[in-house]
Amino acid sequence: MTNMKNTDRSDSDLSDKEPLVSVVIPVYNVEQYIEEALKSVLSQSYTNLEIIIVDDESPDQSIELIKNTFDDSRIQIIEQKNRGLAGARNTGIRHAKGEYVAFLDSDDHWQNSKLEKHLAFMVQHPEYGVSFCSSMFIDEQNRPLGRLQQPKKKYDYRASDIFCRNPIGNGSVPVIRKKILDQIEFKSDDKDHTQYFDESLKQSEDIDCWTRIAILTGTKFHYIDEPLTNYRLNSGGLSADVDKQFETWSALLEKLEGYAPLFAKEYGPIAKAFQYRYLARRCVFQAQGAPAIKLMWRALKTRPLALCYEPVKTIETLLASLALSIMPTSMQKKLLERFI
Repeated sequence: MTNMKNTDRSDSDLSDKEPLVSVVIPVYNVEQYIEEALKSVLSQSYTNLEIIIVDDESPDQSIELIKNTFDDSRIQIIEQKNRGLAGARNTGIRHAKGEYVAFLDSDDHWQNSKLEKHLAFMVQHPEYGVSFCSSMFIDEQNRPLGRLQQPKKKYDYRASDIFCRNPIGNGSVPVIRKKILDQIEFKSDDKDHTQYFDESLKQSEDIDCWTRIAILTGTKFHYIDEPLTNYRLNSGGLSADVDKQFETWSALLEKLEGYAPLFAKEYGPIAKAFQYRYLARRCVFQAQGAPAIKLMWRALKTRPLALCYEPVKTIETLLASLALSIMPTSMQKKLLERFI
């Protein structure tokens, strides 16, 4: 573990003894983006925080860049053997001293008021264990793409909403009470450490975690209707591999059948239809029309009525899939600029 040097900070409403918020940032091969991510945390209007950088055996110069660029006592670096995103987050949570834990994937970044706005609500409403916001899509060159990732339903979330539609959207969005994470911790036979995110899931670990929180703790989820997170669409990222993503999502469903069988039976087919449509949209974004059509056919076959929940999105995805299949490559770019 490496502690960074001291820097001036103050917070009039809280003691300096312990941070109220622990920000967990996994780092693996992100030297292109990590500086901006870390700056967005250091420039938060709310300052009583710690920043836990988890070096997941990153092969590039990300960690050296952090050490050479930032000089702030709130930053600590924890090194570990590579265990993936879930494993890095788990390490961060285990070291967290704050009452609240916030996650930031190192290729995303925050608006300056993010933590302040989350805490303004959560401190006053202890019945809410999770708060989350909308996200602005940005591209690999940091350009806003003009569309938001935000839930259609904006209040009164049930466990079925969390599982079927994942209103949280991505891992750089939520702020979670540490005591809620403690309620879902577990150990597996092949690991000697506590887990919160399931390290056996190389993708879909987010929705698995949010679903377990909703079902096992019964806590309430609060949505902040502002794009306080900038979420990067990276064609080379985890979300790009749709085959592996569905495979791990299926493992998530199998796991759910083990601890909440009646819930899984009722909502599993609905969630599967939405997952097929989501992956079809990822294929469209990557200009893969034929796989997108195949996935949309599976979605409609699995639970057609579920897709009437957002008919515009369903029709848009179908039309874009068909268009990509017949459209010349030279015309596809304009279509993709309108579709996220």
